[in-house]
Amino acid sequence: MVVYDRDVWWSDQWEPTDYGQGYDFSKPFFEQFRELLQKVPLANLGNENCIGSPYGNHNAECKDCYLTYASYSNERVSYSFGAVNMKDCIDTYACKNSELSYGNTLSGGAYNTHFSYETNESINSLFLKNCLNLQDCIGCVNLQNKSRCILNQQYTKEEYEKKKKEFDFGSYKILSGFETACSNFAQNFPKRYANIKKSVDVTGDHIANAKNAKNCFDIYGDVEDARYLVHILGMKDSYDVYGGGAGASLIYEGVDAGLQISKQLFSVLTHGCLDTYYTYMCFGSKDLFGCIGLRNKQYCILNKQYSKEEYFELVSKIIEHMEQTKEYGEFFPSELSPFSYNETIAQEYFPKAEQGILRSGYTYRGRIENEYKITLTSEELPDNIKNVSENILTEVISCPNNGDVLTQCTKAYRIIKPELEFLKNSNIALPRYCPNCRHYKRLKQRNTFKLWPGKCDCAGEFSSNKKYKNTALHAHDNSPCPSEFETSYPPDCPEIIYCEKCYQAEVY
Repeated sequence: MVVYDRDVWWSDQWEPTDYGQGYDFSKPFFEQFRELLQKVPLANLGNENCIGSPYGNHNAECKDCYLTYASYSNERVSYSFGAVNMKDCIDTYACKNSELSYGNTLSGGAYNTHFSYETNESINSLFLKNCLNLQDCIGCVNLQNKSRCILNQQYTKEEYEKKKKEFDFGSYKILSGFETACSNFAQNFPKRYANIKKSVDVTGDHIANAKNAKNCFDIYGDVEDARYLVHILGMKDSYDVYGGGAGASLIYEGVDAGLQISKQLFSVLTHGCLDTYYTYMCFGSKDLFGCIGLRNKQYCILNKQYSKEEYFELVSKIIEHMEQTKEYGEFFPSELSPFSYNETIAQEYFPKAEQGILRSGYTYRGRIENEYKITLTSEELPDNIKNVSENILTEVISCPNNGDVLTQCTKAYRIIKPELEFLKNSNIALPRYCPNCRHYKRLKQRNTFKLWPGKCDCAGEFSSNKKYKNTALHAHDNSPCPSEFETSYPPDCPEIIYCEKCYQAEVY
């Protein structure tokens, strides 16, 4: 592959149509696309309109962000994935509309709220799970519209302030110990079968403001009439897309597709385009077929320019040819990917070691070893953030996972100045693991993108495993709940899974 610096790629120093080639009906389409892919320069980063954010990828409308990926409309966000409309946040995964928050996963509307999971519209809180509209709470599960609670116990203002002083989360020992205690505490409460809000006729998990969307995950809103979407904001009448949206419709088989687009079929990193087929890294264009790296073009096939009449006549013939070779309607085969399996998002959701990757027929790329000179081990870090000086900014710290391939461990990491300032202001201990390992730890909190048939675990007075006693009388009285559903919790999971009605009866 030929790779250009992003600024050079977007400049007028080269012309993508110079690499155009005529269509050869004696060869399969994907073979010709591979030839073109090996010639046309690709941008080193797939970012758009990002200012002061050189260290990140697949971002749009981001400012002063660092090591942030697949994110949209953020300011001063670091070490995050899937951030949308965030400001001054660090170490987050799939969060939106938040500010001054740290370590959150699948949450939104947080202000000064840290280490929380599936929690929304909460402020000045820590270690919340499945909560809504909390203020000044610590370690709570399944609470709504509460304030000054610790481990689900209500306190007066004076009692809360006194109790809060017992939790010095600036100490790593106290922080990690409380995190473990909260995780064990949460296992005693029922989980909602799926996190679906303000949506109608949908299946999947972590869906908000959607209608008629099936088998969809991580939907941030404004999605309608769709199937098999993941990590989407603003998309209609679409099928099989990972990452994208922002005013998109009629998308089929796409990766990173969006920004005011329509009728975009079989695309990778293609933004602002209309009526395209089989495109890679194209922007602001219309009527393309099998093109790579085009910007503001129309009527092109394999990067070659045609007239309007020539284009539509040839496209019709190419589709007929691809139907004969059984290529049309199929996404790009994995062997065309510029990346190996362990370099893609697949490794995060379906991690495999080298031999597993090779046995599955994919390629594996070995680690490029960097010559880090470790100056401090994570065990040598001060326990309390209060005892950390700015000298830490010069240290290269070893990660305890020591290059674990399943977490893509970088072996070493550094603390950056905005991160240190945030941790000190929030009284949060220094992280002991590299950003990649921290990211994988957050990933482990969520379920996979797969649905199983499930049945409500509410058995009447108790959950079916007797670990949880209901706090309210349910519609099915003391008989087992008959509700069935599709859920991302596998049948053998240890969690207590309730249907929507039973869960809502227990959320207080």
